[in-house]
Amino acid sequence: MNLQSVPLIPRKLLFDNPDKTMPRLSPDGTRLSYLAPVNGVLNVWVGPVDDPEAAKPVTNDTNRGIRMYEWIYTSQHLLYIQDIGGDENWRIYGVNLETGRVTDFTPIENVAAQIQMTSPKHPTKVLIALNDREPQFHDLHLLDITTGERSLVLENDRGFIGFNTDYDFNVRFGVLMTPDGGADMFERAGNDWKLLFHIEMEDMMTTQPFGFDISGRTLYLGDSRGRNTSALMAYDTQTGSFQLLAENPKADLEGVLLHPTEKRVQAASFNYLRTTWTVLDPAIQPDLDFLAAFVDGDPHIVSRTSDDRFWVIAYDFDNSPMRYYRYDRQEKKMDFLFTNRKALEGQPLTKIWPVVIPSRDGLELVSYYTLPYGSDTQTPGRPDQPLPMVLFVHGGPWGRDVWGYDPFHQWLSNRGYVILSVNFRASTGFGKAFTNAGNKEWGVAMHNDLLDAVDWAVKEGIAEKNAIAIMGGSYGGYATLAGLTFTPDVFACGVDIVGPSNLITLLETIPPYWAPMLEMLTSRVGDHRTEEGREFLKSRSPLTFADRIRKPLLIAQGANDPRVKQAEADQIVQAMQAKNIPVTYVLYPDEGHGFARPENDLSFSAVAEAFLASVLEGRFEPIGDDFKGSSITVPIGAEQIAGLKESLG
Repeated sequence: MNLQSVPLIPRKLLFDNPDKTMPRLSPDGTRLSYLAPVNGVLNVWVGPVDDPEAAKPVTNDTNRGIRMYEWIYTSQHLLYIQDIGGDENWRIYGVNLETGRVTDFTPIENVAAQIQMTSPKHPTKVLIALNDREPQFHDLHLLDITTGERSLVLENDRGFIGFNTDYDFNVRFGVLMTPDGGADMFERAGNDWKLLFHIEMEDMMTTQPFGFDISGRTLYLGDSRGRNTSALMAYDTQTGSFQLLAENPKADLEGVLLHPTEKRVQAASFNYLRTTWTVLDPAIQPDLDFLAAFVDGDPHIVSRTSDDRFWVIAYDFDNSPMRYYRYDRQEKKMDFLFTNRKALEGQPLTKIWPVVIPSRDGLELVSYYTLPYGSDTQTPGRPDQPLPMVLFVHGGPWGRDVWGYDPFHQWLSNRGYVILSVNFRASTGFGKAFTNAGNKEWGVAMHNDLLDAVDWAVKEGIAEKNAIAIMGGSYGGYATLAGLTFTPDVFACGVDIVGPSNLITLLETIPPYWAPMLEMLTSRVGDHRTEEGREFLKSRSPLTFADRIRKPLLIAQGANDPRVKQAEADQIVQAMQAKNIPVTYVLYPDEGHGFARPENDLSFSAVAEAFLASVLEGRFEPIGDDFKGSSITVPIGAEQIAGLKESLG
């Protein structure tokens, strides 16, 4: 098929607010909630469960939009969190559905409030964590949502990085970092703490306790100690014994399905190429079988009523927007609720192809690629001829790419590019050996994995060798800068979104509440506190080699980013200017680590699309009015991209 005959998918359909998303059932099953725009800003809507169209907004955010919320067990209250301008100093808000009142429960400046847990045994109480006393550490408080009163539960004077509490809000376990980059798990004994076990540094990414059953006797955890992949384990607090519940030899524990009131694990999920479930409770086996057979997508159970009769199911597809259903377990009946982006249903969306690419030293790189619609008329999954490609690198780096709908894959493939996403070493989900293979390998073995994937795509006739861009956010932004400095001849151009350029300053400016995890960071990235460590980090920092950049570069940054400070972008831009190397720098004064406001997301995608088209010669949609409502500024290099300076006004 001729790509020119394939309609351009408007950016607005991909990057504007979803129509509706994140549906949740109230615990009593009488109401359905979801996120949807109000005057262009995402808010929480609530309506009768049998008539979702009658829902009305119950929050009034007018700026960044609400992205995370949850029901309280009263079925009359909701909680959500919000920050200011992307600074990640979260506040906890509550909505009383009877009165309509929205309350800021944590009106404290420069504090990152956290919701620790809610409990069906105490419906009007919420355990929260605040770092108002000491910025590095969070204390635990019990919040009464009916009065707004807080009472101190535990002062974190020992510097724990996390706690496990039972459903009576008793603090039972705490995790304390150790100088070797590992952690000690302590059990609370009265007013004292006793060491339960040590987690070695190599197990830190793959061993985490995550919660109790309702009785408080069994603690569940993902555990890779003595094995490679993280398995689901149950720890009996009375006998001190561990029981293996589920494991997968190729993938780490991804998630668990908990009974809504008993809080026992009923199933565990693992994800190598796609998500699979291991059922532990035979009572739900017929339900999971029904969901798997209903449509050819990956089902996610996102909400359950307290009586467990009704579930909300989210189906993920690679070439379709997400679909939501209400599932009646008793009747084995599915009622369609909505898709999150209805206007995409008729668009030329294309498949994502999973593939395992071998690295040069024998690792399995689970990867996903997308081809332009209709470009594989002869062999499915292989284009009729090599095409320009965008290597899209995930952030973290301790995260992973997964199968499913991806707006970046659909957007860029529609413009004529192959999109390749690679789970390079250090990615999580594939066992601790794979994750730890990335320790202190930023810009070296981790980068080699990306290069090996590029070579694979070229040899397979998928990518055109001299027309490959590298693009990504956070670590993906670092990888972009590394690509243009460490291997300046491989990539035709790069797009860096909130990526660090200087690993020394990155580690020196972490948020204060990350300080307890510093040993883990330095053991995996490098130690900026020693002269030898600083020299090592300097050798892995793209800033050191900024003078090697000779391909077009687009940099985007949020001014309020608490993780990768604006200075990371400023430094490399200034270094390039000093060497008279062209660069385009896009800065958003009201964003943080990534772009939350759809107006900003839309404006940046317009800039990036024009930039890529100028180098890779793909299709593009004119900028048009996609800067409307955005805070976009371009301090440097607007003239480098056709139409950008004019669109800024």
